[in-house]
Amino acid sequence: MYAKDVKSDLQKLSDPEKAKGLQRFFKTGAGQYGESDIFLGICVPELRKVAKKYSEIGLEEVKMLLGSSIHEERLVALLILVQKYNSTSDKARISRFYVDNLKGVNNWDLVDLSAPSILGSSLMENDKSILYRMARSSNVWERRIAIVSTLQFIRNGEFGDTLKIAEILLHDDHDLIHKAAGWMLREVGKRDVCAEEMFLEKYCSSMPRTMLRYAVERFPEKKRKNYLRKN
Repeated sequence: MYAKDVKSDLQKLSDPEKAKGLQRFFKTGAGQYGESDIFLGICVPELRKVAKKYSEIGLEEVKMLLGSSIHEERLVALLILVQKYNSTSDKARISRFYVDNLKGVNNWDLVDLSAPSILGSSLMENDKSILYRMARSSNVWERRIAIVSTLQFIRNGEFGDTLKIAEILLHDDHDLIHKAAGWMLREVGKRDVCAEEMFLEKYCSSMPRTMLRYAVERFPEKKRKNYLRKN
């Protein structure tokens, strides 16, 4: 199995009309975050089927797909990589490959569908300093990877790194980071509302409003509005 076989299957599934909608949704216009990204118009469930079919493809072929200008080819590569990570005993190798090829992880869905499962999982029992370096990166996708990777920690009842990285990102200037940090704070709150509210009481007046909106989205209406009034 080769990258060219994956590309061929994806071309057969392409839908030009859906592609137009996705290119608008993922902001591919000049100066937008997804500038020049090319879409085939394939939904994620179909991409998962392709990834499952080619789960045994070699890492060099995965690397070729990650270098593609076509969004769905990169996404399939990452879905394959998640499968490889879950099925191998050499998880460190897959995690290193992921970090070495982050250039291809360059849109928010690519980050969200891969970072927790690979990088987050690999760091559960290891040094997490890479996330703090990425949180201070000039690259918006690395900053999103830093905070979204902590979803794996949250799922395991560990909130400290999420809260520390969210603090680093409080004054980030990108809406996609505000949304991601707010989302992770909300996930913390699902498991420990006191931990989330301690963070909010300290920072709700100064944090980006989008971050706060995402963080308090599931709060009771009265509590939600009270936090928003403080912002």
